Amino acid sequence: MSPAPTVRTLPDGEAIAQEAAREFVTIAKDAIAARGRFTVALAGGSTPKRMYELLADPPLRDQVDWAKIDFFFGDERCVAQDHPESNYGLADKTLLSKLKVSPDRIHRVPADRADREAAARDYQAEIAKTFGVDPDGEPPALDLIFLGMGPDGHTASLFPHTPVLGETRRWVAPTHVAKMPTKDRLTMTTAILNRAREVRFAAGGADKAAALKQVLEGARNPEEFPSQLIQPSTGRLVWLVDRAAAQQLSNK
Repeated sequence: MSPAPTVRTLPDGEAIAQEAAREFVTIAKDAIAARGRFTVALAGGSTPKRMYELLADPPLRDQVDWAKIDFFFGDERCVAQDHPESNYGLADKTLLSKLKVSPDRIHRVPADRADREAAARDYQAEIAKTFGVDPDGEPPALDLIFLGMGPDGHTASLFPHTPVLGETRRWVAPTHVAKMPTKDRLTMTTAILNRAREVRFAAGGADKAAALKQVLEGARNPEEFPSQLIQPSTGRLVWLVDRAAAQQLSNK
C-alpha cells in the first residue's frame, strides 16, 4: 500500500514555486551524495516556470552540481521544440540554457516526430539506456518527478476518460486529448510515475479547488480525476498547494 500523501498549504503561487525550488535543491543534493547523480522529470506551466527562474539564479543555482543531473520530461505536446507550448522549450529558455547543461544530460521527449508510437518507444528506450536497464522490463525509479494538476484533475497528459489512463506496461505512450488546443501529446504513464522516489505536485488557484477536493478527499474515481492515479509504490508524494486551491479541503 502506498504511503499517504503530505499536503502543504502555502500562501500563493510564488510561495509554491519557492518551496518547489528549495525541494529540488535538497533532493538533488541528497541523490548526488547517495548515488552520484540526480534524475528528475520536469513539468510545464506557470509554477514550474517560476521554479526554473529561481533555480537559474543565485543563491539556489550555486548549491547544486548541475553536471550530475539528468533531466527528463513527464509529458510533452506534439509541437516543435521552439513552440510556445513546448515543455522542453520552457525549461530550456528559463533554466537549461542559462546553466549551460550538457546536451547529453537533457533527455527531450521527441514529440515533434510524425510517428508518435515510435517516438514513445524511443523515449522509453532513452530512459532505459540512461538508467542501464531493460526497456522491456520494470521501469527505473527517478529521484524526483514534478507534476501539476489541471482544473479537470488531469496530470502530465493523463486526461479524464482517455485510454492512456489504463496503460500499465508502457512507460511512455502517445495520447490524444480532443478538448485541448494541442491535442496530440506524449506522456509518462503511471507505470513509471509511480516508481519515483519523490513526487511533487503543484496546484495553485481557486480554479483547482473543486478538483483538489475530489482528488484528495473524494471517492476513488481516477477516470474522472486522473491525479488520483499518482500513488508512488514506495516513494513519497507531497502536494504543494496554495490557499485558494485548498479552500475546499477539510484540513486547509
